Amino acid sequence: MLFKAFAKPNDLPDSSQALPDRSEKMVFKQQHFVNGNPIAEPVPEHLEKAVFGLGCFWGAERLFWQIPGVFSTAVGYAGGITANPTYEDVCSGRTRHTEVVLVYFDPKKVSYQQLLSAFWESHDPTQGMRQGNDRGTQYRSAIYCANDAQQEQAQVSQQSFQAALDERGYPAITTEIAALGKFFYAEDYHQQYLAKNPGGYCGLAGTGACYVPEEGDKAEEA
Repeated sequence: MLFKAFAKPNDLPDSSQALPDRSEKMVFKQQHFVNGNPIAEPVPEHLEKAVFGLGCFWGAERLFWQIPGVFSTAVGYAGGITANPTYEDVCSGRTRHTEVVLVYFDPKKVSYQQLLSAFWESHDPTQGMRQGNDRGTQYRSAIYCANDAQQEQAQVSQQSFQAALDERGYPAITTEIAALGKFFYAEDYHQQYLAKNPGGYCGLAGTGACYVPEEGDKAEEA
């Protein structure tokens, strides 16, 4: 009974069940703790952005900031209903958000396909409303696309990675692929958490399956 009382919901709420909006916007430092680059707009015009959810956003963010060609990263909440949610709000399961990483990247140095490779290979996208021991709707696998081209690439990449998972006996991918709506920054203490706390928790664990981008999908320049 205690477990059921405190268990996180596994169903996404609709607008009638969601927590009300908050008027206060999140306050956070605008510079990346690791490289000093801006984590919020304005950023250099040549950059593109991508948003991924692959479980706890602490380890996921570190994964992406370590990729050459990534300008900056930030953690936050996307795919939800409630405006300006707090971490506690999201953890309640009543905002519809998932924990995500916002990635600003230079497409001449790293392609969106290469970021998709890191995404697919670094978690298990078949687990539904959890990732490993982290359970709840905010841990679902997700790709939120900044434009139609990203959405098309994400959908094709899912089909390709599903074939790789099939060979290893995994079930169907549950990743949510959708247009990027509103992204809300997480609290400042979550930003670049594992750089500030090197011994902190990281729940990333891949399946061992490999995603190989189509020929010609690498960055424009080496």
